[in-house]
Amino acid sequence: MNTPLLEPVMASSRRPLAPQVARAFAPASVGNVGVGFDLLGHSVAGAGDRAEVRRIDEPLVRIAAIHGCVTGLPTDPRQNTAGTALLSLRKALGLSHGFELVLHKGIALGSGMGGSAASCVAALVAANALLAQPLPREALYDFALDGEAVASGSRHGDNLGSMLLGGLVLATHDRLLRIDVPAAWHCALVHPHVVLETRKARAALAGHYALGEFVAQSSNLALVLAGCYRSDAALVREGLKDVLVEPRRAPLIPNFAKVKQAALDHNALGASISGAGPSVFGWYDNRADAEAASLAMQTAFAEAGLDSDAWVSPIAGPAAALIDSIDGTQS
Repeated sequence: MNTPLLEPVMASSRRPLAPQVARAFAPASVGNVGVGFDLLGHSVAGAGDRAEVRRIDEPLVRIAAIHGCVTGLPTDPRQNTAGTALLSLRKALGLSHGFELVLHKGIALGSGMGGSAASCVAALVAANALLAQPLPREALYDFALDGEAVASGSRHGDNLGSMLLGGLVLATHDRLLRIDVPAAWHCALVHPHVVLETRKARAALAGHYALGEFVAQSSNLALVLAGCYRSDAALVREGLKDVLVEPRRAPLIPNFAKVKQAALDHNALGASISGAGPSVFGWYDNRADAEAASLAMQTAFAEAGLDSDAWVSPIAGPAAALIDSIDGTQS
């Protein structure tokens, strides 16, 4: 007997389910960008964290494993940045199901490259893909802030915003604003092989500040933002000078003055500490200068007996992204 309709009927009896597993990548970042303490950051191509999230029936968050360049991180989700972010997501949405998380760390601990933020963001982007109705990217920000607070003790979004949206982002407590910069502008980022814990770096900021320091820093931030909006490198060069935080953290970074000078000697628009340090960055209006500067900065760290890693990236760097997801099927 001829049964030409059999195959199509069988195929149509299978319908896709929501994804059960998703994997996402979040890039490293330069936090503060010198003049925007806890407010301004930009993503960096090349380094980052990966997260694999599985939907589970149990109403909880479980961290199954942590691999990569960092070991010994807490697997209790309440003490882990990514785990806390997923707990916050579950609670806010009233989810009946839970998540199992595997982290793959590509950003060194205490590097000043946004490692804790990258774990939060990668986990949230992966978990979001498993929802029946995924949230807009900006809606993940509040959950990421909850996670970041576990690592640093405060809800600041300079790293988170740039990872969520990509590029240079102004991150207030309630809003993320991406700031366009010319595609030709690049960053040189150098990470010496030494750990500087975020909490220790923040403790160095305790004390009194003069009103004039705040005025100068506000002026510099305004110049940098105006320069980016107008694609005016001269304005950025005038403003990219951290007079508030850098002087207090510089002593924590071996040979910082020479590393910064090496960055400036290669036509930098400005150079300073990335995040809480010890990584150091410089901004350039072309890639060739950034590449030359990164080598000189590594040489300066080597003079202090420190090996280092370097990245050269567009300031308009990548956003966190879904790598893949695995759908379930039902017959």
